[in-house]
Amino acid sequence: MREICVIGGNRYFGKRLIGRLTAAGDRVTVVNRGSSAPPAGTVHLIADRDDEDSLERALGSRTFDVVVDQVCYTPRQAEIARRVFARRTGRYVMTSTVEVYEDEDTAAPVGEGAVDPRAVAVHHDLPWDDPEFLDAHYGEGKRQAEAVFAAGPDFPHVAVRVAHVLGGDDDFTGRVEHYAERIRAGEAIAVPPVNRPATYIHVEEIADFLFWTVGETFTGPVNAASHGSLSTGELCDAIAAHLPDGKVLLRAVEAGEVSPFSFSRSYGMDNSRATKLGFAFGDAREWLARAVAETLGKGD
Repeated sequence: MREICVIGGNRYFGKRLIGRLTAAGDRVTVVNRGSSAPPAGTVHLIADRDDEDSLERALGSRTFDVVVDQVCYTPRQAEIARRVFARRTGRYVMTSTVEVYEDEDTAAPVGEGAVDPRAVAVHHDLPWDDPEFLDAHYGEGKRQAEAVFAAGPDFPHVAVRVAHVLGGDDDFTGRVEHYAERIRAGEAIAVPPVNRPATYIHVEEIADFLFWTVGETFTGPVNAASHGSLSTGELCDAIAAHLPDGKVLLRAVEAGEVSPFSFSRSYGMDNSRATKLGFAFGDAREWLARAVAETLGKGD
């Protein structure tokens, strides 16, 4: 029986990961602030991960084979986690994001080497505790958190850079519904003049990927994305298929806010490292219709 700690993970693909771990016979300890109960069959520890003493007290003398950190957003959080878990786990898996590539302006799929966390400067003096600042600097926060974990060879870790996630009837982001509302009303959907496609991953597939990662031994950054890329138009057409009276109207805008899942720069990831390590991704175009149906409540 493996001892697995999951920090956060009470919703969306996190709860699916926990379900896979418990079904495999792992003993799972979930650490959160206590605002919601974790999935059944887990050990629940209540702690504020931003408070090092609180985290230490909650963990006591526990040790783990693997820690999966679903909610590390800043270098400060990473510093605390590294200090607390350095002597408690043999491997640390951080859920990172495609947003770490936000400054990579290329139409080609981006590989992990484009952002080397060992070369990323860490700035603890930035206002990471300000929610507005953190929201506006989400990718930078993740980059710097990766850099903290990568500082030195004594902390075996993985940074799973997750593509944009679609699917499930519990998608809390509201991004698919954003499009559905406009398509139903025949309202224009704002996109940038040069609107690049992006890579995506289904909610079940990223749960599968994280579960697989827990059982592997590789370290360092790894991209997690289904094969193929999707354009805003393809996503809208898949949504419109469930809204027969709706109409897709894409409108290019030079300035101002654009719709989610419309990008002026590349958010396409090269998944060849994970593929070579042994994970078999699906094709985004093959699961797109199912993902949209799940989120809009149109599934069988």
